[in-house]
Amino acid sequence: MNEIHHTRRYHQPVSPFWWLRRRSYLIFALRELSAIFIAWFVVFLLVLVSAVGAGEDRYRQFLTTAANPGIELLNVISFFFILLHAITWFHLTPQAIALRVRSRRIARIWIVASLYMCWGALSWAAAWIIMS
Repeated sequence: MNEIHHTRRYHQPVSPFWWLRRRSYLIFALRELSAIFIAWFVVFLLVLVSAVGAGEDRYRQFLTTAANPGIELLNVISFFFILLHAITWFHLTPQAIALRVRSRRIARIWIVASLYMCWGALSWAAAWIIMS
């Protein structure tokens, strides 16, 4: 008779809060969690655009719904998660691309700084257009 012997491997138990042990783990977990809030914000903006296109009554109804304290709180939390996502992405970008000028690699700080400058310029332009 053929007997199959199964070896049992030791699996060290992992706490469900492993991501709280180090700051880098926490930021990683929060960055992954940010996808949920970014998705909410995208849906919220799409509903806003739809309401604007549907006419004044639908837009006013949207504004009434958006003024709900729960939705306002969710939007504020989403805003901070979007900031976290953008900032962590900016700091990861130099690892994803290697820019070279005349065979010399551009320093990480210049890549990150250029991203922040573009972000600032685009934010200023958007604010100027909205406020005009």
